[in-house]
Amino acid sequence: MLKVLGVSSSGYYDYLKRQDSNHKIRKQQIKQEIIEIYNESKQIYGAPKITSILRSRGYVIAEKTVGNYMRELGIKAIWVSPYKRTTIDPDFDNKLKNILDRNFSPNAPNTVWVTDITYVWTVSGFVYLTTVMDLFSRRVIGWHLSDTLCVEGVLRAINKAKSSRKLDTPIIIHSDRGVQYVSKAYIDATPAGKFIRSYSKKGTPWDNAVIESFHALIKREWLNRFVIRHISHAQELIFEYVEAFYNTKRIHSYCEMSSPYDFEDKYVG
Repeated sequence: MLKVLGVSSSGYYDYLKRQDSNHKIRKQQIKQEIIEIYNESKQIYGAPKITSILRSRGYVIAEKTVGNYMRELGIKAIWVSPYKRTTIDPDFDNKLKNILDRNFSPNAPNTVWVTDITYVWTVSGFVYLTTVMDLFSRRVIGWHLSDTLCVEGVLRAINKAKSSRKLDTPIIIHSDRGVQYVSKAYIDATPAGKFIRSYSKKGTPWDNAVIESFHALIKREWLNRFVIRHISHAQELIFEYVEAFYNTKRIHSYCEMSSPYDFEDKYVG
């Protein structure tokens, strides 16, 4: 066989005894770290976030190198196309003001909340996710899943947010002009003494871009992977993503490559 391949016997036996180079050993270690980080992120992180975590663990490595290693390993960030979204565009009162005015970077937690509703497809029919987020850290502080678009789902999400935060000073709470957010029940739940209600301009989803982005994110990174059977199944999946990953573990470029929870903890510290 050596004659056929044109290889000397001494060269062949030297190859068998040869130990891995330091470069090869380091590469194997980094690849193992990449696989661990990738799986811990539920296969969501791409090269930029994995590079950031590797550097936090003491590795000196370029993002391009991490990308090359990921290609060699046959892994890449999950990216599932979101469903197309439809919106209701009623002609609401012109007195509804955009107080937030796309100032998406408040200086402290518990000063600006944003909220929105999105649909989630299940085999049993659509269900509706209402989310409340603190803009300072992008932390989801309240959410509720319901099988209708009634205002009760919004109220439950708002109440969860209120019970999880201290309302020491009036908070700007921003939403679109959906019927749920201009209802008497919503206004009663966000009284003027504790909240300053803000509304997107008519037909302008960019005025609430951060919460819109989160709803696209949870679908793209997580929900669209599954054939969701019913509302209970959707509830379990959303809880796993929001409470066990997004708030506490998922690093965010806006949060200086830390999770929303850790970003708030740094501020308090």
